[in-house]
Amino acid sequence: MIRTFVPIFSICLLAACTSEPVNKALSVASIEQAWIAEGFESPEGVAAAPDGGYFISNVVGEGTDKDGNGYISHLAADGSITTRYWTAKLDAPKGMAVLDGTLYAADIDSVVMFNVEDGERLDSVRIEGAKFLNDATDWNGAIYVSDSGDAAIHRISDGTAELWLQDERLAGVNGLLGDGDRMLVSTMTTGSLFSVTAEGELTEIAAGMENADGIGLVPGGGYLVSSWPGQIHYVGEDGAVATLFDEPVSQNDLTVIGDTVIVPNWRQNTVTTWKVGR
Repeated sequence: MIRTFVPIFSICLLAACTSEPVNKALSVASIEQAWIAEGFESPEGVAAAPDGGYFISNVVGEGTDKDGNGYISHLAADGSITTRYWTAKLDAPKGMAVLDGTLYAADIDSVVMFNVEDGERLDSVRIEGAKFLNDATDWNGAIYVSDSGDAAIHRISDGTAELWLQDERLAGVNGLLGDGDRMLVSTMTTGSLFSVTAEGELTEIAAGMENADGIGLVPGGGYLVSSWPGQIHYVGEDGAVATLFDEPVSQNDLTVIGDTVIVPNWRQNTVTTWKVGR
């Protein structure tokens, strides 16, 4: 079932009680809700499907339960569920990424691979010592996966996993997004957005976004960052943070594809899409 709404949310500064002028880039950013799809089970992650639709991971219960109940659904571009069990019998699949025709899904302490065309299970890589694998991204020809329980990011290449980066500043690391010569990283503990070089050098762009989760690039500049308790933030190139949406609706692995923003809502068992503009 799809419910359609079209409110436009204006921008309010995260530090709302200030007399300082609003940055011009912030004053023109907006998101407009397009539709809400229903019928999921603890949806968490998003990846683009080759037909213009989306893959949605369903945790089905707790994020650490190895129960074999998790699955991935295929969602059409208009929000209709085309294949509920595109692939199944996972434990608690969360973040996903596509590279060279393969879908990679983070599943507690393993990364499971599927043929992106038909859902055939190809292989899996267990990451020794992983505590809570969360988000995934493709970057520089490899897959990177965050471990929220160990302040770590792992790299998978040619079927082999290795620890790529571990830093106390990455406590509660969650969202990952490869972007050219850098990776964007969000953390839950400090609510930070970092830029990370290929050599692992961290630069904080912004902070204070409670339980920061997914990251997306805004056409024309800046970033969207979701906070899973219920916020969607806009972060300017100068690091200024504004809140575009703030309601008690969980905002998980926010993903931007073109001008479309797609966000799973874990507690509501829904998926919401927005259009982002200036």
